[in-house]
Amino acid sequence: MELRFMEAAVQHALEGIKEDVGGPFGAVVVRNGKIISMASNSVTSLSDPTAHAEVLAIRRACQHLNTFQLTDCELYTTCEPCPMCLGAIYWARLGRVYFASTREDAAAAGFDDAFLYDEIGLPLEKRTLPIQHMSDSDAHLLFDAWNGKDDKIRY
Repeated sequence: MELRFMEAAVQHALEGIKEDVGGPFGAVVVRNGKIISMASNSVTSLSDPTAHAEVLAIRRACQHLNTFQLTDCELYTTCEPCPMCLGAIYWARLGRVYFASTREDAAAAGFDDAFLYDEIGLPLEKRTLPIQHMSDSDAHLLFDAWNGKDDKIRY
């Protein structure tokens, strides 16, 4: 763990705030002691609710390294990752994550993810957002096609 990487994430987030790019969050991906990618929250400037700093930093690192797995990388993020970012972190298979502010700190600043953490644990029928399984569709054919593909790239 190196403080200089967290400081880089903080500085990048501050620049984003000053330039009206998005919220007060920043992230860097580090590999072998070198920053591979850096991002600040860009939700409002990109009109994209998925443009969180962690997600953007992961995307940029993957593009830079031409890979979809970052197992030999670390993520430094200015705040405890939200559920969406945490999912992206797991999918990218990052080797380690360091965060500064907590989700409670974020909630005190108006960024409260407690609702999302609570919703994820509920059965579909008890969630706030109506979600319905459509078992009559042909979507199962997609898994059949995937399983029959000899040259698939597993992830």
